[in-house]
Amino acid sequence: MRLHELITADSVICDLQETSRTGAIRELVEKLAAAGRISSDSVDGIAKSIVARERSRGSTGFGKGVAIPHTKLPELTRVVAAIGRSSKGIDFSALDGAPVFAVILILSPEEDAAAHLKAMDVVFSTLQQERFRKFLRNSDTVEKIVELLKDAEDLAKVG
Repeated sequence: MRLHELITADSVICDLQETSRTGAIRELVEKLAAAGRISSDSVDGIAKSIVARERSRGSTGFGKGVAIPHTKLPELTRVVAAIGRSSKGIDFSALDGAPVFAVILILSPEEDAAAHLKAMDVVFSTLQQERFRKFLRNSDTVEKIVELLKDAEDLAKVG
């Protein structure tokens, strides 16, 4: 599984409009529905599920300006993900207390723990790369973000 296979152009938001954690999560869930990756009827339930997970199990803002909100859902048959870039920064209650500028939302099938873990590993290892985070923060178009997602593995080799 590669990052650009997990997150496609139709699930990229180059400038999140929402400035709260809850709003950003909902905006990304709505993007997945608009892209046809999830049912539009399930947006409310999925957004509430992710926010509840954030509150009960702790923030998915792991620091360094990034967050990976995620959940497992019984209605999914494959992993879907969306990425949002915030130019303003979002208070995600991140571990380091810093605002979040990149949010990758991951929704996985409830019955496929292996796929969920693989997706989390791909995203987390990519977001650990300082060069990737820097380029993402400066990528202000969908095209630039998609190109960055494609180049993620090459950036890891150089950086």
